[in-house]
Amino acid sequence: MARIALVDDDRNILTSVSMTLEAEGFDVETYNDGQSALDAFNRKLPDLGVFDIKMPRMDGMDLLQRLRTKSQMPVIFLTSKDDEIDELMGLRMGADDYVRKPFSQRLLVERIRSILRRQDAIASDAAGAPEETTVLDRGDLQMDPLRHAVTWKGRDVTLTVTEFLLLQALAQRPGFVKSRDQLMDVAYDEQVYVDDRTIDSHIKRLRKKMRSVDDEFSAIETLYGIGYRYNEE
Repeated sequence: MARIALVDDDRNILTSVSMTLEAEGFDVETYNDGQSALDAFNRKLPDLGVFDIKMPRMDGMDLLQRLRTKSQMPVIFLTSKDDEIDELMGLRMGADDYVRKPFSQRLLVERIRSILRRQDAIASDAAGAPEETTVLDRGDLQMDPLRHAVTWKGRDVTLTVTEFLLLQALAQRPGFVKSRDQLMDVAYDEQVYVDDRTIDSHIKRLRKKMRSVDDEFSAIETLYGIGYRYNEE
């Protein structure tokens, strides 16, 4: 049973969404501000977090930033209906997805299941392969799905589940272009719709992380109007 942390200062949302998630078989813990959630996470991390952005004491952005210093636990943001800046900022900070308020609880459940399935798929694929074939080696890049580990020029790079899947999809076929639609299929289940800017934001965040260990990283090329390509260096 996956443990979901729901963090929102709206008690009606905490009550209704937790009831829905529990009915779907999840173990749910609720918090009405970011600081309370962070204190609990320091003791034991859940499997996935759903964070509202605007909260007292510590907002969702600050909570995510502090969480990312120690964990790549998947996070879904709840954002205001028209607040695109929050959505893009959240993705660039390392959130895996976002759902706009007011939202369908069924949509939220599907987004949660999608991310958890992607995590399970990475672990299952790696565990089912011979040990010597699990590591993807592309020159300066090494990716180990079994350990969810990435190194560039021997230096560790910590990626979220979404970032890992996107980099893996690009690096598996150097020189070949992946359209945004193809990358969406890699990162999300077919029943979950996301728009182009979501993939673009994840790629920007991925590049930023790679450049944090190598200022000259340029292996991921943008082909405007087409998609992205990994060029082995």
